Amino acid sequence: MLSSSPLDLASPALADVWRAGELGGVSQSVQATGYASLDTALPGGGWPQGALIELLQPQAGVHEWGLLAPALAAVQQAEPAQWLVLVGAPQVPFGPALGAQQLQMLQLLSVQGRPGDAPSLLWATREALQCADVSAVLAWLPHARSAHLRRLQIAAHAHHKLLFVFRPLRAQQESSPAPLRLRLEGTVSEMGNLQVDVFKRRGPPLAAPVLLDTRPARLAALLAASRERARQKREELSTVQAPSRLPLSSWPAIPSQSPVHALLDRIAYFHHH
Repeated sequence: MLSSSPLDLASPALADVWRAGELGGVSQSVQATGYASLDTALPGGGWPQGALIELLQPQAGVHEWGLLAPALAAVQQAEPAQWLVLVGAPQVPFGPALGAQQLQMLQLLSVQGRPGDAPSLLWATREALQCADVSAVLAWLPHARSAHLRRLQIAAHAHHKLLFVFRPLRAQQESSPAPLRLRLEGTVSEMGNLQVDVFKRRGPPLAAPVLLDTRPARLAALLAASRERARQKREELSTVQAPSRLPLSSWPAIPSQSPVHALLDRIAYFHHH
């Protein structure tokens, strides 16, 4: 028999109940993204562990490391013996650049499949998720279908792993079992270089994309110094005024009977006569 008393959503028994108008939490743990503004936009305040995170972008290999390096570096520091696995990366990782972002290259494993063999990449992704020595998996799967992604979501949840899957922008129109989907777009701004649109999350739609500055700290400092020098130069130029022009009334008077005037008067007299 059903009780007629209203539900108390604040009670501990219903702490996990999610109301659609609010940003949901997550029952599993999360990993901070390294960007406070992005953490605020994500349910639970970070990347969910044990869930498929789908990242869509116009071109593979452009924004991945800038966005994920802070979180992955923190994972490696917390679990130095664990592996970070890349599946189907579009380019060979450049060690010095990733090292500058505090990533340990000796604990990074890159797996490449045969060209055009999408099933082999899916198989490698599932195997990596099932490995106890792996902390996170990054997979580039442009041809994955919803059924494939569902299997990966189940595997990530079962083994409590961080899983990032990169797909092209056209995949936004396709259904996906991923509880978190983001669109990445580069931008040119003094405040940042990457727009992140969280278009699927457990909560209301995000009002506007999150702007992040994912450039390395040293490069960001150089750009900031360059902008400051340009600003100071503009201010200096704006304070330099053109020479003031004195009105004619303030010019010194020339005596009318000066030698020059007398000579001009004689010339005019002879020409007249």
